[in-house]
Amino acid sequence: MKKVYLDSAATTQLRPEVIRCITEVLKTEYGNPSSTHAYGRSSKSLLENSRKEIAAYFKVSAAEIIFTSGGTEADNLILNSCVRDLNVTHIISSRIDHHAVLHTLEQLQEQHNITVSYVDIEPSGHINYEHLTSLLATSDKKTLVSLMHVNNEIGNKLDLSRVAKLCKQYDTLFHSDTVQSVGHFALDLSEIPVDFAVAAAHKFHGPKGAGFAFIRKNTGLKPLIFGGEQERGLRAGTEPVYAIVGMAEALRLSYQNLEKDQAYITDLKNYFKSELVNAIPEIHFNGSCEDNEQSTYTLLNVCLPISPAKGLMLLFQLDLNGIACSKGSACQSGSNKASHVLEEFLSEEHKSRPSIRFSFSSFNTKEEIDFVVATLKKFVEDDQ
Repeated sequence: MKKVYLDSAATTQLRPEVIRCITEVLKTEYGNPSSTHAYGRSSKSLLENSRKEIAAYFKVSAAEIIFTSGGTEADNLILNSCVRDLNVTHIISSRIDHHAVLHTLEQLQEQHNITVSYVDIEPSGHINYEHLTSLLATSDKKTLVSLMHVNNEIGNKLDLSRVAKLCKQYDTLFHSDTVQSVGHFALDLSEIPVDFAVAAAHKFHGPKGAGFAFIRKNTGLKPLIFGGEQERGLRAGTEPVYAIVGMAEALRLSYQNLEKDQAYITDLKNYFKSELVNAIPEIHFNGSCEDNEQSTYTLLNVCLPISPAKGLMLLFQLDLNGIACSKGSACQSGSNKASHVLEEFLSEEHKSRPSIRFSFSSFNTKEEIDFVVATLKKFVEDDQ
């Protein structure tokens, strides 16, 4: 059976170079990086070189990169510490942010009685910048803004520089979940005054279980996980050197091939859009994913003109045909709950129809796109 993987927003295929890199470290560099003997020092050297390499891509200092298990842990570390250690009592976010942020905010409200404000969402799926400005201007508490850079379900891009400058204007801390943008967009954090950002290696062809938090110098954050003094005391636990070196290699390859991959994947996305419209004229593109200026080039979220009953079988039928994709984020794909992102802004008509996310990488081909479009067209026609 033909197999097509169009779920790279959930996780990506490892690059062969990354696999070779990880395998070599697993074989030869098994010392604990906290140990002072030669084995430990060798592992420590690899760890710190990886930190320097990663920091250089974002034009920040190595001391501002803290290794974590991924984006969720990094988000939790930052949000919890801002409330617990930096005396933040008001957090501004959006209801279309990732659950790693939203569920953490719910816990912080319950445990610390903080105020959480949610910025209005436009019908396009973008935040209302005027409302954000109003929330900032009227806040009389120590405030943190937490807004994701690239939405993982609809691909809409936040104007990161605009929000960062607004936060500086109102003396507010700014955290952005950049999981879907690191490795896919150049981010110069020496120019964009964001205080905190996060990444997960498996979103840019690296290993699962490795990520990092960017924590701007002198912000005063303290650890979420206690034990040893690893990661400058901010994240206890022996670092997985093989995974971190693999992450650094994956990031190196992502930025080395950035222009080429952006052009290739954008062309693939544009081809998919045009073929979908030709095959299924009533298809609807959710959010701004159809607009390459307003959204990432790596995904499309579409609403199909089929009945809700037929829609319940959509992912199952696609899987039977060897096609991997998501009805929303991978965190929700095993659930019958509607997407919390789409619920915020879709019309009632489009909410009643099934939506699905296709996300791409440089491993995909136009031949695969043709197969997916043909499969979708048959599925829709069978419902007529």
